[in-house]
Amino acid sequence: MSNDHALLSVVIPAYNEEQRLPPTLARIQAYLALQPYHAEVLVVDDGSTDATASLAEQVDGVRVLRCDHRGKGFAVRTGALNACGDYILLCDADLAVAIDEWEQLHRALVDGHDVAIGSRESLGARRLGEPWYRHLMGRVFNFVVQRLALQGIQDTQCGFKAMHRDVATDLFHHMHIYGAHAPPVSGPAVTAYDVELLFVARRRGYRIIEVPVTWHYGTETKVDPMRDSLRNVRDVLKVRMNDWRGRYPNRTRSPVMGKRS
Repeated sequence: MSNDHALLSVVIPAYNEEQRLPPTLARIQAYLALQPYHAEVLVVDDGSTDATASLAEQVDGVRVLRCDHRGKGFAVRTGALNACGDYILLCDADLAVAIDEWEQLHRALVDGHDVAIGSRESLGARRLGEPWYRHLMGRVFNFVVQRLALQGIQDTQCGFKAMHRDVATDLFHHMHIYGAHAPPVSGPAVTAYDVELLFVARRRGYRIIEVPVTWHYGTETKVDPMRDSLRNVRDVLKVRMNDWRGRYPNRTRSPVMGKRS
C-alpha cells in the first residue's frame, strides 16, 4: 500500500493494545489488499507502556506515530492531521466494527455528506454481545449529550467515523478539550472527544449522517463505568462552556452542496 495519492487513511489510536492490535491490522490489510485504490494505515501510539508501538512498527505498510499519553482524542487528532488520504477513517484497535463497513460510510460521503459516523442505534444497526448495563449506560449518556450539545444524534461514541480530509483538518484544528494543548492523562482514559468533534462539525456547518453498523462488544474493554461516565459528562459540560465562550466559531463560507468525488 502506497502513501502517495491515497484514497483512504485508516487512523487507529492505540493505548496498551499489544494483544488486540496485531489481528486488527491483519484484517485491515487483508481487506485493503483487495481494493482497487491505494490506502494507508496509521497507528497512533498513545504513550503505551507495553509493546504496542514496536509490534505495529514490524507490520509492513503500517505507519506508526508515537505520542505522549494524552488520551484517545489527542491520538486521533495526531493521526488525522498526519494522514495523506482523501478520506480519513477512524477506527478502534479492537475493530469492533468490521473494516468493510467503511464502504457504507464512503457512499455517504460521496453522496454529499461531510462526516459519516457509524451508529449502533440507527435503524438496521446491530449490537452483538453487549451486556444490558453497558447499553443502559450508553443511552443515559446519549440523553445527556442530546440535551446539552447534539440534539438528534443517536450515537456519538461509536469509534467508527469517516470524513473528508479537508473537513478533518478543519475540525481538529478547532478542537480545544483534546486539541493541541491536551494535558497528559494517567492510565486508560475513555473520553467524550467525539462529542467535541461532532459539536464543532455542526457548529461549522458540516453535514453529518449516522450510518447503521454492526458492532461487536469487546470483553477486554477498558471502560470503567463510574470513572468514565463522570469524565464523559464533564467533557460534555466543557463543550457547552466553550461554546458559550465563543470558542467554536462558525465557518465564513457555506458548505458546497451536491456530491463529492
